[in-house]
Amino acid sequence: MKMTLNISLPPEKIQAINLFLEQKNTTLQAELQKYTEQLYTKIVPQPVKDYIEAKADSSKADKKSADKPKP
Repeated sequence: MKMTLNISLPPEKIQAINLFLEQKNTTLQAELQKYTEQLYTKIVPQPVKDYIEAKADSSKADKKSADKPKP
């Protein structure tokens, strides 16, 4: 499951950001996603990242086994 973040900026600032990001063939959404990934990498300790990854892998495995048809 993904979470949604909300930020508030004056419309003029959003328009200016969008204008210049469009010139770089990107979007505000893409840049914010990239930045949050960089922030996660920089701030979250490795043991926590390992735990989160293991938990996600376990959830995927549980879902795959639930999707298998029963004999």
